[in-house]
Amino acid sequence: MRDLLRRYWTTITRPSAYFSLGFLTLGGFIAGVVFWGAFNTAMELTNTEAFCTGCHEMRDNTYAELKTTIHYSNRSGFHAKCSDCHVPHEWTYKIARKMQASKEVWAKVFGDINTRDKFQAKRLELAEHEWARFKANNSLECRNCHSFEYMDFTRQSPRAQEAHQRFLEPGAKTCIDCHKGIAHQLPDMTQAEVDAQKKQQAKKP
Repeated sequence: MRDLLRRYWTTITRPSAYFSLGFLTLGGFIAGVVFWGAFNTAMELTNTEAFCTGCHEMRDNTYAELKTTIHYSNRSGFHAKCSDCHVPHEWTYKIARKMQASKEVWAKVFGDINTRDKFQAKRLELAEHEWARFKANNSLECRNCHSFEYMDFTRQSPRAQEAHQRFLEPGAKTCIDCHKGIAHQLPDMTQAEVDAQKKQQAKKP
């Protein structure tokens, strides 16, 4: 048995001594394709609605709220999944977001928000993290589906027309500045408003 293991180890550590370069190249290519396919399949699996709502923390809180909004059901039949808004579509940004999501796994394991009361207590903190992320990437996930370039302002309400036209200039504002409660209930903003006022007062000379 020991000799067999030694032979396997020698073959693994010095494959060129036993196999041709062509065979190793082909084998490496096939292994790479299989690995990439499996990795990408697993990645896309974590983007499905079934995966996102697999734990009751999401299913009974944010997902339940989403089901009452126009992003879930509407006249055109478009249905926005969790990943459409919370996972970037471009590969590099997607990988970075998935790495950040490891904190969510940690929270699940240790029961940080495993009850409605705990979720409500952390709602403002969780929302502010997402708002900051949207602000930093200029509401990238919103703009994957909604584009100023194709908006028909004549079919919008006067208030929406005025706001969208005013903020068309780059750097003026981004979607999340005005649409924070578009898919989920807003948290209690009292403390956030108090903190904002304190910051404003601190900036005054």
